[in-house]
This record gives sequence, C-alpha cells and structure tokens, in this order.
Amino acid sequence: MTDSSDNASELSDQELEALHQIFDLAREGQTQQLAAVLDQGVPVNLTDPKGDTLLILGAYREHPDVVALLLERGADVDRLNDRGQTALASAIFRNNREIADALLDAGADPSLGSQSAGAIAEFFDIDDMKALLRERGIL
Repeated sequence: MTDSSDNASELSDQELEALHQIFDLAREGQTQQLAAVLDQGVPVNLTDPKGDTLLILGAYREHPDVVALLLERGADVDRLNDRGQTALASAIFRNNREIADALLDAGADPSLGSQSAGAIAEFFDIDDMKALLRERGIL
C-alpha cells in the first residue's frame, strides 16, 4: 500500500490540473458544476495539499450554496486542515452568520482545532460571531 504522497506523484499533469479545477469550483462558488463532479464520483471530502476540504474552501470564500450542497452530500463538518482549522472556524473568521448557522445546524463542533471557532471570534473581536456563539451556548 502506498501513502497519498506516492499516489500524488503518480498523477499526470492533466489529472493534477483536473483536481485543481475541482477545488476552484468550491472557491469560486460554482455550485452546479461542483454538484456535477460530485455526481461523477468525486469524494465530497476531497482534500487539497494544505488539508483544505471543499467545505472549508466554500466556507472561507463565503459561498452558502456550495456549503449547503456539500452538507447535503455528507461532507465532514469537523475535518481539520493542516493549520488546525475547520469550516466553522473559516465562517466565524469571515463573519458569515448564514454559513456558521448552517455548519452548527449540521453538527459542527465549535471547540475543535488549534484555532477553535470561539477562540477566533474572541481573538479577532468579531462581535456578531461572539453573539451567535453566545446564543448557541458556546461562549
């Protein structure tokens, strides 16, 4: 059995470019196109070399439709990237209540990661997100 780095070295330039384009769909909010590639079998928890999932990218780039699609498809709301951040932490940092609510409703754990949702709201003094977390009994 080979590890993921061995697998990555076996991919052609064309295959690598196709993977980059899938991550771009989440970054750019291309919900329909992303749904189409998921329908073709692309894993909903596809992760880039930095550990960012499609869900983390969609949340950070503030695309609620992408987040909703990925949640409907069973994306892991508690997956950590290589910096110890979750999709919820990204939504809190971006001060996006719609996405933060969707992630919390889907069961996201606000205490996860080296930079938890609450810690981010407090550190960056994001009043709206602190209020949201207080409403939810998290802060």
